[in-house]
Amino acid sequence: MLAALYVELQDWVKVRQQVLSSNLLQTRTLSTSKKLCTELISRLKTLTPEELDLLVTGSREEQCYMLWLAVCKRYSFISDLAIEVLREKFLHLNLELTYADYDRFFNTKAEWHDELARLSTETHKKVRLTVFQLMREALLLTKQNTILPVLLSNRFLKTVCKQSKDYLPIFPLSDTDVRALAK
Repeated sequence: MLAALYVELQDWVKVRQQVLSSNLLQTRTLSTSKKLCTELISRLKTLTPEELDLLVTGSREEQCYMLWLAVCKRYSFISDLAIEVLREKFLHLNLELTYADYDRFFNTKAEWHDELARLSTETHKKVRLTVFQLMREALLLTKQNTILPVLLSNRFLKTVCKQSKDYLPIFPLSDTDVRALAK
């Protein structure tokens, strides 16, 4: 919805104003709407105009994958998780992603990033739940946390690779597929 508004208005400030004035996100409070709107716009701003257009006009799968791309562009931690854990497990035909896998990754990153090390246990658990939910919504995981291979459409590939082929490894794809698709 926000991407469609942006395609129409071509101005993120106007999108934010319309979302908040009309309560388009259907939140109970204005403060929740503001937080959610800010978060969503920060992700969508990472997408190129062509990627935003595909998000608006694409199939459900293309939309889910495009939203995953936006999350990974916005948050390097999630991008690294996708490449270093999700994809690696897929490549080794170990298709179950566990909380323990996430925790090992998190702890490794926390050794190098003080901001992660300072997170409370409760916040760490909330972030983990959110990341797993994002992967499910992006059609990368089942409800049982089984990794799903992706089938990227030619239109999706053309649109994403126009900016950079470096984003393909955020998806569960083989090295052969990444090389072939990046051509």
